[in-house]
Amino acid sequence: MYQIIVIGAGQAGLSAAYHLKRRGLRPGIDFLVLDANAGPGGAWRHRWPSLTLGAAHGIHDLPDFPMGSPDPGRPASELVSEYYAAFEERNDLQVKRPVRVTAVQSAPETVETPADDGGPLTVAAEAGNFSTRLVISGTGTWDKPYWPYYPGAADFRGRQLHTHDFRSAEEFAGERVLVVGGGTSAAQFLLQLAAVGAHTFWSTRRPPEFRCLDKNPDWGRDVEQAVNERTRAGLPPISVVGVTGLPMTQMYQNGIDSGILVSRGPLRSLGEHSAVFDDGTAEPVDAVLWATGFRAALDHLAPLRLREPGGGIVMDGVRVIKEPRLLLVGYGASASTLGATRAGRAAALAAVKQLEALDRQPVA
Repeated sequence: MYQIIVIGAGQAGLSAAYHLKRRGLRPGIDFLVLDANAGPGGAWRHRWPSLTLGAAHGIHDLPDFPMGSPDPGRPASELVSEYYAAFEERNDLQVKRPVRVTAVQSAPETVETPADDGGPLTVAAEAGNFSTRLVISGTGTWDKPYWPYYPGAADFRGRQLHTHDFRSAEEFAGERVLVVGGGTSAAQFLLQLAAVGAHTFWSTRRPPEFRCLDKNPDWGRDVEQAVNERTRAGLPPISVVGVTGLPMTQMYQNGIDSGILVSRGPLRSLGEHSAVFDDGTAEPVDAVLWATGFRAALDHLAPLRLREPGGGIVMDGVRVIKEPRLLLVGYGASASTLGATRAGRAAALAAVKQLEALDRQPVA
């Protein structure tokens, strides 16, 4: 029986583990960190090699462990994996991997530990089951790529792939490539594809909105507030870029000026070898790259029946209103590096406080 199990060793999970240890809980004894990956790095270890640190949207420091100023030309997947590995080793967090969690559910009730009185949870995994008093779940979004439906997509005979599966722009040299999506990944793909000689088309549901974020010192706080308003209402969270827009950099300005970062508007349908846009125009395409984002990877929490009719989970910060034994990070505002470190700390503090409250309860 563990006091706390942390699911996921991404930024939020590692931050939670660090703060649990700081408050006297022993890694591997009082709390356990489970991670589905073969090594450190979280979702970053799966990013495409051409995504360098300098091109990444932002990597925030782990607690009391500055990343410093590494080579911005190195792949972010390598640098972040090394950084997370060093953090785990320095703090002796004893992450258990690879362990893929399949379900979190209430343990069978006993007279001594009824479920409605702080009874244990069972964390079911491919490697076996674990019992715990509380769970901090930080599984992020990487394992849940979102593929939208468009008429004709099933009949398209060219290649289709998602951001999740992108590896190299060179694979598309000389091809006509449609990129669907309005986020930073889409913009970066378009620039990379054009640089290797691909002929690109960009489709977005709404006109891309580029903003100079550095002119608003409170933009980070404003983003979290906007995303958290939805989670408090039990609505599915929107992406951070959906609130911030795209950051206007010189690289993106050059892409706009050259005509690469100019959207053709919404996609209407796909043909066997073509794309039809909402204005009725059509273009022959060889490949479609769906840069359409991700959804929260929460299938393992389905037995707890947390979803509201609107599809979301009602949250108060990192607390799940329907299930007090669960703290949820990497969901909503903390799904980005912007809020993950703070969310991990908040979850650890809330978990420790809750354990203390449970221990003060009189034994019947």
